[in-house]
Amino acid sequence: MPQDAHSDQSRSSSSQANPSWSRDELILALDLYLRHRKSLPSKHHAEVKDLSQFLGKMGLAFGVGSSASFRNPNGVAMKLGNFRRWDPAFTKDGKTGLWKGNQDEGVVWNEFASSPEKLAAVVRGIRSVVDMDDQLDHPLQGADEPEIHEAVEGKVLTRLHRVRERSRKLVERKKKQALAKHGKLACEACEFDFQKQYGKAGTGIIDVHHVRPLHSLQPGEKTHLDDLALLCANCHRIVHATRHWLSLEELKATLEAAKKHV
Repeated sequence: MPQDAHSDQSRSSSSQANPSWSRDELILALDLYLRHRKSLPSKHHAEVKDLSQFLGKMGLAFGVGSSASFRNPNGVAMKLGNFRRWDPAFTKDGKTGLWKGNQDEGVVWNEFASSPEKLAAVVRGIRSVVDMDDQLDHPLQGADEPEIHEAVEGKVLTRLHRVRERSRKLVERKKKQALAKHGKLACEACEFDFQKQYGKAGTGIIDVHHVRPLHSLQPGEKTHLDDLALLCANCHRIVHATRHWLSLEELKATLEAAKKHV
């Protein structure tokens, strides 16, 4: 085999074995970075080794990271160095961090570095979901849905959110509550009523959306009916159409603004 072809194959195999860091992984790495930003730990540090092992566990749950080199301690330590280039406390004197990295690092930094409580909540949520023992109802065993954009909090909590929304028991209870209170199932954003529009064929049809912010979701926490809202399929899709998921209030404001421009 020609040497160039061999090199290309080696780079390809390495790329497949170690994909780009996911948003969840970057969030966990940022948490470690911020706790040691004055003096970054080396690959031999206990917390670096712990994160390496955890990322390996999470990677296997998602079907990636089966190689021994996946997110090894050396790679974790280097990722911490990547965050330095986004840290104004480090770069103010003209210093630079490691530049070979992921463009999402800056996005994650801007989203979480100045929000320690939100970051801590997301980290707790990610770790709790990955460590869940009940494999039969494990959110990570699900599949991504093309119309659902991964939220800023990452894939793990996005999947937990969808598990809550798809709970048949919760969905039926929310519908019964709405029927008892309003006598109909109408979208809480645009007021669309499937039964009114389609007659008998639309009976009982409506989406149920979990309105709690993702960073506040924790595995095992009870979901209350007030955490849920009824949305038509169109409004529900708009909520999840971008990385910044719209709150119910933002969705209503978007609809009102659109009406003014018709």
